[in-house]
Amino acid sequence: MKCIGRSIVAATALLLPLTAAAQSTIVEYKVLATSKISTMQKEMADAAEAGYRFAGVMGGETSFGGKEVVVLMQKSGAAPARFSYRLLATSKTSTMQKELQEASDQGFEYVGQTVFESLFGGKEVAVILERDKIAPAPQYEYKLIATKKTSTLQKEVNEAGQAGYEALGMTVGETAIGGGELVVITRKPLK
Repeated sequence: MKCIGRSIVAATALLLPLTAAAQSTIVEYKVLATSKISTMQKEMADAAEAGYRFAGVMGGETSFGGKEVVVLMQKSGAAPARFSYRLLATSKTSTMQKELQEASDQGFEYVGQTVFESLFGGKEVAVILERDKIAPAPQYEYKLIATKKTSTLQKEVNEAGQAGYEALGMTVGETAIGGGELVVITRKPLK
């Protein structure tokens, strides 16, 4: 009989509404997919206003969407609209370096990077930045390392590391003059 009683208690517990503490641990996800940077920027902004936060990004070819970028957003419980996002995309590393630093100066932090492929075969490195509207963001100095040779990359990332820069992510993108280029984004705290 004890065994039956426990089963009834367990079954009853499954039917009861979740407590507030249990509800706050439920995680909801939103998958965003597009081949246009401006569309992704808008969709991420809309998701952020609904309390979602960036969780991950991947670029490539999907079964039905073709060449697109997929962003995963998540929220726990009734999360407030606390974060805002900015997407940067370019085929010129000098432009990316400048825009990344300007965004950092406005309180945005690097959270991910991928490659957007256009319908015409171009590949742009895209960086996703996040700003917390409540907590002040630490200030960073960003440095992009871009090269076609892995041996050069080894040398340059070690030099950056010795200067206090930490690698955040790496992609292979198209340069403005053509050809694949390894792009590593690094940063170090401003003093």
